[in-house]
Amino acid sequence: MGSLLTITPTPRWQVFTSAPHRVMFFAGALQTALVMLLWLAELLGRTALWWPALPMVLPSTLAHTFLMLYGVFPFFIFGFLLTVYPRWMSGPVVPSTRYITSFVFLSCGMLLFYAGLFISRRLLALALATQLIGWGLVLYSLLAVYRQARNHGPHERLLNFALLTAMIGILCFLYGVVTGSGLAFQLARELGLWLFLLPVVFTVGHRMIPFFSQSALINYIMVRPSWGLPLMIVCAAAHVLLEVSGLPAWRFLADAPLAVAALHHSWVWQFRRSFHARLLAMLHIAFLWLGIGMTLYTVQSLVLLMSGTDFLGRAPLHALGIGFFTGMVIAMASRVTLGHSGRALEANDLTWRVLFGINIAAVMRIVAEFLPGTLGNTFSVLAALTWLVSFLLWNWLYAPMYLRPRLDQKPG
Repeated sequence: MGSLLTITPTPRWQVFTSAPHRVMFFAGALQTALVMLLWLAELLGRTALWWPALPMVLPSTLAHTFLMLYGVFPFFIFGFLLTVYPRWMSGPVVPSTRYITSFVFLSCGMLLFYAGLFISRRLLALALATQLIGWGLVLYSLLAVYRQARNHGPHERLLNFALLTAMIGILCFLYGVVTGSGLAFQLARELGLWLFLLPVVFTVGHRMIPFFSQSALINYIMVRPSWGLPLMIVCAAAHVLLEVSGLPAWRFLADAPLAVAALHHSWVWQFRRSFHARLLAMLHIAFLWLGIGMTLYTVQSLVLLMSGTDFLGRAPLHALGIGFFTGMVIAMASRVTLGHSGRALEANDLTWRVLFGINIAAVMRIVAEFLPGTLGNTFSVLAALTWLVSFLLWNWLYAPMYLRPRLDQKPG
């Protein structure tokens, strides 16, 4: 009888769960489509009036903000960090039971979130609590590697801080769902954007872009400005404080130094030389958007200070969110997937076009802020559609790799 009750994992499940990046990237790939399908449906309901507004228990902008900050990028971030932490620090490998359990809780949390959006705030609160459990398991796993590792430094410490801050941001959103507090929703947005996503993506870029550049380019001198990380986190924290304090006109004090620092990093990392290797150029192009986005934030703040007018709207936000965050995810996830599936580290034409599509989406969404009425809304819809098509193509190419064994027959 005992043998009859024993569940034997299928070969495909064993392959799928054989490495943390497989399960997490697969979930992230699904989210890139689901989140934008939901938002596209909302935009079409507003713009084309093809159907009534979606009957959500939260304002659609709050739902979209949460999903973009805490529902898409984290799956890729977790898959990457659970894979590289042991390598970076010469630490123990994360046990499969931990990352599989985290994946289950995080995925269930997202499914419940979608259901809760249309059913009740109580179900939404349960979804957030479920997600927090999965998030906590990931952080526990990474901290276990960190504590036992022989080598760790500022990159890992900052990443640990950012992941913990994100959990606080989710708690703020949960509090907002339960109480309706506007301040709680604002804190969730600011913490998720400036003290979670920005530090994580900047830190990974700071560590990996010079390393990959040295591997791909001849006579490349690897430069990692030691002041980059502390300056970034100080500027990000200052931005949050100024925003929450109701002083957006003074944000340039935080945004301008970060804009200069980001553009300086692109320069010393030799942006122009990166085009000798497409997969490397994808990282450099994505990182350049940080300098562009922070420059737009600086201009926005200065104009607001001098004229009291905000004419840039959400243009800086989408330069950061689509150009920088999304571009870096595509570039890094493509590289990790290719390398850990036994394939050559080369971006084919489709991968290159996907990044081009995301850059087009970023430009269109920025332009939409300066166009009147229906025309601006149309550009927003086109930007969302371009994102969706780009990621559907990326998913078509890369998602099957998470379900298949490595070509070189190596484990993982």
